[in-house]
Amino acid sequence: MSHYFSSSYEESREKFLGLLDTVKHYYPSARSMSHTIEEGTIDVIIGEPPGSREAVLLMTIGEHGIEGYAGAAVTHQFVETQLQHVRHESTGICLIHAVNPWGMKHFRRVNEHNVDLNRNYVIDRESLPRNVNKEYEVMRHLFVPDGVIDDYHEAREHIYSFLGSGIKLDGFEAMKEAKGMGQYQFPKGVYYGGEADEPSAIFIKEVQHDLLERYDRVVHMDWHTALGPTNEVTMVVSERDGRDVDTLKQTYGLENVQTYDPQDVLGDSTNHFYYVRDTHYPDQRLVSALFEFGTFGTSTKATIREFLTIILENRLYFEGTKDPTARNEIRKEFMAMFYPEDAAWREAVLAEGAKAVEHVLRAEELWRAR
Repeated sequence: MSHYFSSSYEESREKFLGLLDTVKHYYPSARSMSHTIEEGTIDVIIGEPPGSREAVLLMTIGEHGIEGYAGAAVTHQFVETQLQHVRHESTGICLIHAVNPWGMKHFRRVNEHNVDLNRNYVIDRESLPRNVNKEYEVMRHLFVPDGVIDDYHEAREHIYSFLGSGIKLDGFEAMKEAKGMGQYQFPKGVYYGGEADEPSAIFIKEVQHDLLERYDRVVHMDWHTALGPTNEVTMVVSERDGRDVDTLKQTYGLENVQTYDPQDVLGDSTNHFYYVRDTHYPDQRLVSALFEFGTFGTSTKATIREFLTIILENRLYFEGTKDPTARNEIRKEFMAMFYPEDAAWREAVLAEGAKAVEHVLRAEELWRAR
């Protein structure tokens, strides 16, 4: 199991590029390419079918930097143990490593500009007001760093107190809405979507257009961590897909499935994929979904812990701390949320990831019958 997981971006990248030889067993003309983004690269392995291009499987990891390590493990496992079952004669593969190489290298979710890339795919940026997220603006004292962390425990208690008040005053849902929407007003704040398209997003948009143009059907699996039941995978799909939760569960045989309203989550990359399909390639078939490996769980207590972890990590990055305990404890919680060392969680990532891949490929008829 351990060889699937890496301890650095460089190690993960080397392992990923090393998969090309295995891919060539099934796609002799397979190739790799690297696209430079600041101090790192987005790396791609492409295998094209020799015959008709009926479908392509796209796997992306690392849009949220640190979350890419689990996704890289699933991708590695897929190539070693599941690629043999893909219908190679008519199905291509496109594997993308580290959409956010800086974030993966530095174990952060955001990129070098503090942008949450999954809020950066804004469809109509010119008509988007900077203060589109009203709830966030009201609670900016919570979400925007406000000075050096003098004492770790005091900082925690201050946030806990505010979040607890929100629950009592029925403001907790507003906090979650503020998180989901993303914000475009405070560059140092959490959930920042950026003022312009980031290079990583521009590259992925080009991939979206290219695959939809060249293939009749695209199946996209985008790997993430943190949200959903602990040690389980959750499939998250834009309502642009057109199918409800029950239909998706029945189709893919997965227990945890969620859909979301694009109006409530601005700048999401998978939703943008559907937008590209609908506006430019209406005759093509598309399935684009996030697959989340849960860590903290789904309780209110877990949600509060998530808020606390994100807020303190961002404040630590921008403002620093005077408390020797703070840095270690904040980083420890951040790792526990997005890339736990726990063996049981990592085993679940591989088992749940393999299950999700097989179920999706079988449902989409990309899995070769034995």
